Amino acid sequence: MSHLKLAVDGIVLYRKRLIAIKRVNYPFKGEYALPGGFVEYGEKTEDALRRELREETGLGVEIIKLVGVYSDPERDPRGHVVSICYLTKGEGELKADSDAESVSLFTLEGMPKLSFDHGKMIKDARDGINEVLSKM
Repeated sequence: MSHLKLAVDGIVLYRKRLIAIKRVNYPFKGEYALPGGFVEYGEKTEDALRRELREETGLGVEIIKLVGVYSDPERDPRGHVVSICYLTKGEGELKADSDAESVSLFTLEGMPKLSFDHGKMIKDARDGINEVLSKM
């Protein structure tokens, strides 16, 4: 029997742009995705998000709000992975770190095709993204 895994993903607003990483690992190696990763046992989802975003982008983040919970059993080819997505603002110096091949900035309209169901996350957060961007 397979076990359910819990992940976090971050929509990170930085310098009036959105961040996408180019994945270094399977699945979707070499494709764009939102930064994020797995929650470790005993870890709060917010702390997991901060850890993963620092590992992939070099940034600290301010969590603005929960975007949603994404639980489609087919969303990840590695198995049933439920992801909790947050809208955040990045702080610090942007640099691809250990878990990302590269990290890039895009406008909301210019976002590339994203792996997993990350495009749906962006769509679901569109109003919140525009609200935060208007205040940056």
